[in-house]
Amino acid sequence: MLKKTKKLSLNFRFLKFFLIPTILFSAPFFNYIEDAKAGLEFQWDQDSSFRRLKWFQKENKRRFRNTIYFFLRPSDRKSDLLKVKLALPKKFKVNLKKEKISLCEVRIGGFENRTKCLEDVPADIEINTNESSLTSIEIYPFSPIPYNKKNYAIVLKVINPKRSGLYQFHSYGQPKGESVSSYLGSSTIVID
Repeated sequence: MLKKTKKLSLNFRFLKFFLIPTILFSAPFFNYIEDAKAGLEFQWDQDSSFRRLKWFQKENKRRFRNTIYFFLRPSDRKSDLLKVKLALPKKFKVNLKKEKISLCEVRIGGFENRTKCLEDVPADIEINTNESSLTSIEIYPFSPIPYNKKNYAIVLKVINPKRSGLYQFHSYGQPKGESVSSYLGSSTIVID
């Protein structure tokens, strides 16, 4: 009986040499747990009438300077586009200037490359407001956005709003040969 208790206490002594340093070494890393990026995107309306569009933002903190890319990939365009409209959410309260909005051919970043505008597309830009709030941005490129394998993006350089939350942007495009815009998809950005 005495041998068993001695052996058991020896095992606990041996275990504490490995367990305690592991806990002490990993404790400082728990401070950064809120910086973990979730691979989940939330959209309000999950039915088939809404399409998810790809987007990228450089900064997601409140009141920080941010660059937001709303991508128009080849799969998002069914024909040449004469006009692109980006409908802004009512709660997205930022100061927008025409000089800070652009349309460009873009390289979508990934593991090895960063997202970067390759070439600016010349266009007329209109900012529509309604009762002290922004409602939409309309972009009229000088030549239609072609239906090819290139990626394009609407780029907004803004200072993030004061309120954190989810903001859903809707994109519309007017195809060549038609007089009305059709729905392209929606992007949901997150401000922490």
